[in-house]
Amino acid sequence: MLKKVTPLFLVAAVAACSSPLERRQANGGEDYVQAEQAPMLKIPEGLKTPPYNKEYDVPALGPKANPALVGKNLDIRPPLQVLPMAEGTHVEEGSDNIKIVVESIDNNVDLKQEIFTNLDDFFAKQAIPIRSRDFDKGSIETDWIESREVLESSLWGSDKEYLLRQRYRFDVETRPHGRTANIVIHLVEHEEFYDGKEQKVMLSGEDKQRYTIDMLNSAIAYMSVKREQTIQANRLKQTLGINVDLITPEEGAAYWSAKAAYKQVWDRLRIVLPEMGFEISDMDSAKGLYFIKFTDNSGFWSSLWNNNQLSLKEGSYRLLLEDGDTPDETKIWLRDAEDQPLSNDVVSKVYESLSSLMKEERKLR
Repeated sequence: MLKKVTPLFLVAAVAACSSPLERRQANGGEDYVQAEQAPMLKIPEGLKTPPYNKEYDVPALGPKANPALVGKNLDIRPPLQVLPMAEGTHVEEGSDNIKIVVESIDNNVDLKQEIFTNLDDFFAKQAIPIRSRDFDKGSIETDWIESREVLESSLWGSDKEYLLRQRYRFDVETRPHGRTANIVIHLVEHEEFYDGKEQKVMLSGEDKQRYTIDMLNSAIAYMSVKREQTIQANRLKQTLGINVDLITPEEGAAYWSAKAAYKQVWDRLRIVLPEMGFEISDMDSAKGLYFIKFTDNSGFWSSLWNNNQLSLKEGSYRLLLEDGDTPDETKIWLRDAEDQPLSNDVVSKVYESLSSLMKEERKLR
């Protein structure tokens, strides 16, 4: 069947470049493969051997070198670079695979679930079929990913096409503490065809790295976008005010109930406490403890609170945070240096200053 083509297409067809197989090979002949090493110059007895310049000596092959990678089997393309663009990631390279170390950027989000969700979304966006997925084992294996390129176009028959088919496996290894995970990618299967005929391609460790790096860079670039969106959302969330209620139970000490998650309240208190006149001398987020010291500064409070000073004696105190009854509640207790609760009257008076600053919306920095 005769095809309709434009003159521009004809020019492109005539000037078509080499195939993907030829692009990895050096131009020119391969006579150097058959080259023999010239023997050393024989010096007659009694004459002095001249010095030789060793600048162009070819070094001996190392123990891990593949002697078959010469001529057309040698890939001359420069190596690809791993681009760990996502926040909280860095690279560890192996012999035939690439490992990306991913660190948690949000303690409220399960790191393994975040990675799997991002990979699932990436595969869906790129229309990459999945052969198997095992969350518990931390493994996702793709089905065949096909890439086609027309190398020779015929006006009267079918085009000659180059087909690359590959399958990859992504392994997600999470550390026991859950704050760090590794993403390891493997090239499981690789096939190349030209005009329907399979091409025999010898893949070296560098070849496998090239393909895995290309795939991994695409996946990490997608994760980078998602993580940046998460960071911006968290930053915006931090600017929002947090409502705080005063709770005075019939039995027990009074405390404050902040209507936000623990991490958000903890971070906001690091800003608010110095504004209230407290010096943070130490902190332990795992135990939910702020060690604070209060110094009466009448000039400061007069300008800020219209002469309404904190009804609190100078000295050291502790601020204790605990998870509330719901994920969006955090309980706060104010105690003295010996970890004893303060009177309900003092807690109530400090509450007025605390609640005002906590619910104030802040600008993005």
